[in-house]
Amino acid sequence: MLLERISRIGLIVNWKTLGVAILAIFATWFSLKLNLVADYPLTIISTAVIFPIVFSIGHAYKRREAALDDYGTIKAHGRAIYFAARDWLPEENEDRIKHLEGALARLLTGCRDMFKGERSEMPAREQAIYAAFSELSQFVKRMRAEGLASGECSRCNQYLSKMIVAFESVKHIYQYRTPRTLSAFSDFFIIILPIIYGPYFAHQAIEYEAPILTYVMPVLFAVILTGLDNIQSHLEDPFDQIGPDDVAINAEKFVELLTCGEENGPCAIDIEPEVYAAAQPA
Repeated sequence: MLLERISRIGLIVNWKTLGVAILAIFATWFSLKLNLVADYPLTIISTAVIFPIVFSIGHAYKRREAALDDYGTIKAHGRAIYFAARDWLPEENEDRIKHLEGALARLLTGCRDMFKGERSEMPAREQAIYAAFSELSQFVKRMRAEGLASGECSRCNQYLSKMIVAFESVKHIYQYRTPRTLSAFSDFFIIILPIIYGPYFAHQAIEYEAPILTYVMPVLFAVILTGLDNIQSHLEDPFDQIGPDDVAINAEKFVELLTCGEENGPCAIDIEPEVYAAAQPA
């Protein structure tokens, strides 16, 4: 647990933090050497860096939550189609169930491969996803031919439609991210401000008359700015599997748990016949 927490700190404090801290320390040392001191207002920092980064963090978090909602929609409606194929038709057909399990597995695997890959590879990878959706549509047609009522087929098509809408929403979250100009603006000031604020750090060091604390302020300054920027960067792409808060698509587990509730399924538990009979409605 402790090592895991330490590794998470490494996601916030990294080489960028070290570089900005070195710039801030050098700017402070240079200002003290030349006796360049000034009491700058700290509102410049909040206006130029803190506010844009916090705004980006909030926006990136909302994008992650929206991606989770849409991922849940795809899984929930995929499971609903599975239950329809299993329970709504008069005759059981193992081949039909295996066909659907394969189509759902290909859909989620395709989503995982596309969202974890580079955006330049998206056009090729999304073809496999649309092929899986087409296969699911053909599967609903197959159930109609096997005796599923037209109203229930319509309901299955609605499930499929909602899955497609959710996928398109997640795809746009993956495709379009925080405006590059806002990110470039923040990066510019994260590098420039520690240098410009060298005289301010020198002023603070002289005012407090504590030589041992001379470089604490510039280092803390660098850690705060780069830490917020790193948080925003990790939330920017909720599928890259770099940060601990990323969205993980587990296609294999989803397919495995489809049979929960069935006899001898992965979630099956042994229940005494007397207990089972007592649990049944009168």
